[in-house]
Amino acid sequence: MDDQTGDSGHGHEHGHEHGHDHEDEHGHDGLLTRIRHLITPHSHDTTVAVDTALEASERGIRTLFISLAVLGVTAAGQAVVAVLSGSVALLGDTLHNVADALTALPLGLAFWLGRRPPTRRYTYGYGRAEDLAGVVIVVLIAASSALAAYEALSRLFNPQDVSHLWAVALAAVLGFAGNEIVARYRVHVGREIGSAALVADGLHARTDGFTSLSVLLGAGGVAIGWDWADPAVGLFITVAILFVLRDAAREIYRRLMDAVDPALVDEVEQALRATEGVLDLGAVRVRWIGHSLRAECDVVVDSALTVVDGHRIAEACEHRLLHDVPRLTAATVHADPQGHLHELTAHHMER
Repeated sequence: MDDQTGDSGHGHEHGHEHGHDHEDEHGHDGLLTRIRHLITPHSHDTTVAVDTALEASERGIRTLFISLAVLGVTAAGQAVVAVLSGSVALLGDTLHNVADALTALPLGLAFWLGRRPPTRRYTYGYGRAEDLAGVVIVVLIAASSALAAYEALSRLFNPQDVSHLWAVALAAVLGFAGNEIVARYRVHVGREIGSAALVADGLHARTDGFTSLSVLLGAGGVAIGWDWADPAVGLFITVAILFVLRDAAREIYRRLMDAVDPALVDEVEQALRATEGVLDLGAVRVRWIGHSLRAECDVVVDSALTVVDGHRIAEACEHRLLHDVPRLTAATVHADPQGHLHELTAHHMER
């Protein structure tokens, strides 16, 4: 008694837009969303879930374009000061910001691919492109860390004079502010739409903000005669970047391994148990595909029920899941008659 949504014609997806990510936090919808729910008819059509997923992709793309513009302005301002002052540290920071802005390209491509419909080869669609883009971003963070370490060591063994220290300090503050604004924006939107890759990209922006601060502190040290201050601070910031790299890599790794917050599984199980007619639960599986969730669940029903009644219970389970679990766009619920749990296939499932 299988019943599917998302890929089949039995779609009962809901039109709720939930503003929290189960892997990171459990926030609540804003006032504007609640008002929109009051004045908008309630729909359970398959197209509503598809539109919600497309809207999430559009938000991701819009976030990337805005981030690209902010970092472009930041890098341009820093480049001018780097040329005038001859600061190698500021030049390196400028290159970091340019590289960070360019991470919008693979992630933007991933969001675009994720909007394509499933095919007979890619039956789950192209949402996994976001995770692949996340791998690219993690590699870029690692490269930024290595480059920062190289520049810091080079300046430590080969000190260079820097002029216009006030302008260098101002450009460093500009670099930090631009990156921090972009980082907060990307992480916030990434968590709202459930995109681990966008969150990782935001953390990447934050690493370049730390690099900018190292330029500021280094310029202050040079101003009071501490020539070693600039490279020493640069090495310290490199260590901080490594911690950010660890967090970003762990988040992407978990997505690639289909890991979810155990609290999310608890929520799915609670929704299933609260459905009338469900006597017990079997296997419950949940996975991310891009920034959308899919669930595969087994429920136990009365063995005296007809096929139609069992189907109705499975459908009721799916309906409740699609309402209660944010960003769940498809669910498959299998109804097992009580006392007849996979008699023919049980030995294939043994591990």
